[in-house]
Amino acid sequence: MLEIATENHRAGNLADARRLYAQVLENEPANELALFRSGLLELQEQRPEAALELIVKAAALSPAEPRFQFGLGQALQTLGRWDEAANAYRRVLQSEPHSFDAHLALGAALQRGGQLEHAAAAYREALAIRPDDPGALGNLGTVLRERGDLGGAIRLLEAAERIEPGAASHAVNLGIAYCEQGDYSKADAILGAVRAREPSNAEAAFNRGNALRGLGRTREALAEYRHAAEVLPGYAEALNNLGNSHKELGEFGAAMAAYQAALLARPRYVNAINNAGCLLRTLGRSDEAEDMLRRGLAVDAHHAALHDNLGNVLKDAGELDEAIACYRRSLAIDPYNAATHSNLAYALSFQSLGPEPILAECREWNRRHAQILERMPIDPDRDFTPGRRLKVGYVSADFRDHCQSLFTLPLFAHHDHCNFEIYCYSSVERVDAHTRAIASHADHWRDVRLFDDMSLCRMVRDDRIDLLVDLTMHMANGRPLAFAHRPAPVQIAWLAYPGTTGIKAIDYRLSDARLDPQGFEAHYSERTLLLEDSFWCYDPLTDRPEVNPLPALSRSRLMLGCLNNPCKLTGETLHLWGNAMRALPETHITLMAPAGRHRDRLLQRLGERGVAAHRVHFVDFRPRAEYLRSYHDIDFGLDTFPYNGHTTSLDALWMGVPTVTRIGATSVGRGGLSQLHHLGLSELAAETDEIFVERAVALARDLPRLAALRQSLRARMQRSALMDAPRFARSIESAYRRAWTETCASSAALPAR
Repeated sequence: MLEIATENHRAGNLADARRLYAQVLENEPANELALFRSGLLELQEQRPEAALELIVKAAALSPAEPRFQFGLGQALQTLGRWDEAANAYRRVLQSEPHSFDAHLALGAALQRGGQLEHAAAAYREALAIRPDDPGALGNLGTVLRERGDLGGAIRLLEAAERIEPGAASHAVNLGIAYCEQGDYSKADAILGAVRAREPSNAEAAFNRGNALRGLGRTREALAEYRHAAEVLPGYAEALNNLGNSHKELGEFGAAMAAYQAALLARPRYVNAINNAGCLLRTLGRSDEAEDMLRRGLAVDAHHAALHDNLGNVLKDAGELDEAIACYRRSLAIDPYNAATHSNLAYALSFQSLGPEPILAECREWNRRHAQILERMPIDPDRDFTPGRRLKVGYVSADFRDHCQSLFTLPLFAHHDHCNFEIYCYSSVERVDAHTRAIASHADHWRDVRLFDDMSLCRMVRDDRIDLLVDLTMHMANGRPLAFAHRPAPVQIAWLAYPGTTGIKAIDYRLSDARLDPQGFEAHYSERTLLLEDSFWCYDPLTDRPEVNPLPALSRSRLMLGCLNNPCKLTGETLHLWGNAMRALPETHITLMAPAGRHRDRLLQRLGERGVAAHRVHFVDFRPRAEYLRSYHDIDFGLDTFPYNGHTTSLDALWMGVPTVTRIGATSVGRGGLSQLHHLGLSELAAETDEIFVERAVALARDLPRLAALRQSLRARMQRSALMDAPRFARSIESAYRRAWTETCASSAALPAR
């Protein structure tokens, strides 16, 4: 009867085979072959638990039988019990050391279990038996790809495809390898061919979407991800990447819908949770963003990106201590993530009263991420003539509707193109009117959003840039690792914020004499080039709205204000404000913070410093014109500490709102002094907490002076160095020329760098 059952099994008559196996086992419960073959049938019908139970019984009766051990491995592997499956295959190999199938299956179990080195060894043993087997070649190629050996992976996968040209699995894995290598054109060609042959191949569609996205063809990538999710409903990875593509295109509603679909298909899918949290942050929904990211950490507490992004949300909300703790936890998990380390270094600028912790962390960033990188060799044909026309390259992801444009546009519009050839290396994700305006002032515009660091460096080198200027430093989406390779002979940091990068390959930083008085040189890894007047040259890019009369003249109380991001609302800031507002008990204050529990927490923190909730008013983040109009309700400003307002203070001054500032011990804490100096208002800058309160009280009690400042500040700004773009451009260019002349003088020593 067992033979008849086996014949039915082989013929595909599974119901008859099952019935006959059961009859055999009813009469002979210890019939090991019936147990084994019945187990294989259960496995074939996708009932691995039942299969395992039967095959375990067969193997217990004949432990040395390799067929039983192999079947045991198959059942365990189907159940995802990779280590146990691998041990079963090893027992097969003890009896049959030259079993190709056992080596191949062992490799697959080890690979799925994450033991890539041992998996590669098993596949190599299989190939020693059958050197031209396409399955073993393809599997080994996939392991090498997972281990980062993309060149070796591509060679093996190409060999597998030559032997078995119609096999989609080899082509798809080859396409993935080319994607990971950054050769998106080859990946697209390979995966596109699979898609043409097999329209319903969801994996090919998904990975072609990745290739198209890498080529910047995001709209086409959307179609591929959507097709993959239609062919394979619940394909969470495709839905997640669909969301990422919509986000890149600025289609935030569609992006969130895609992330939600991914999480509906797989509620514990951490990548989709993380991306949804980041999008919620972008949308200003900080409470929901925090909840989403904490949901992810409940699934995987050791997910570095979740800690990093939670840190970003908490920093935005002004919870600096907790944000910095999140960055440190992220780095403990992923110590060599340069972007997370940049987030930490930048956050310390908001928290640190002195320069030492900032410089120490930035130097550690350099040691961990930059020092290990190979620097590009000095171009032997470089012309080190001091007075020749210089090529200046600016690197930024913020050539767009961003506060940085208030400073780059006036400079670029007044560059001396006879003596300086201007290149812009832009990583802007979505081009807008500001992007086009900035590009119109550049001699050469380079879109490098899709370039990795070395590709960017090669372009800079091919363009023969003399001075490369970093406009982002440790802020989001910067390219500090590209600067670490030193693609240009002179490298300079400017604009992002007055501070240090800590990167040895960046030679200079730009500043001014108020931000950096004598003795501050030790705060930075770079040499400081002092500009003639100001670190900033401001253009509001609008003359609307107009300045209104002082609000206090038509109401019974003074409205103080600060529209800086909550990340600057430190304990020191609130201590200062609390002292000032207790001294001025009739005043109210307007702040900018999104509604939610962090706004409630800010109210609580102010309450602890004697400022009742009814005295605090809030505005939401809003478009620039509406944001500027918010100053119509504010009589004068209170600055933040230890990181002063910079762009925000200039906006306030433009709207006729003077700001009382507290001078700090770091350059970011001296921004208010620098700006007020150029307006002849240095008396509003205080050296101590007590003087800060005195200055605020004096200003509050002098409404005629406030009213006069209200009407005169805009014109005063327009006459000052803060808005003298031609003078500022000459000052910047003079600094560039000084740096270049110093480099020319020491050019003989350049190879030693």
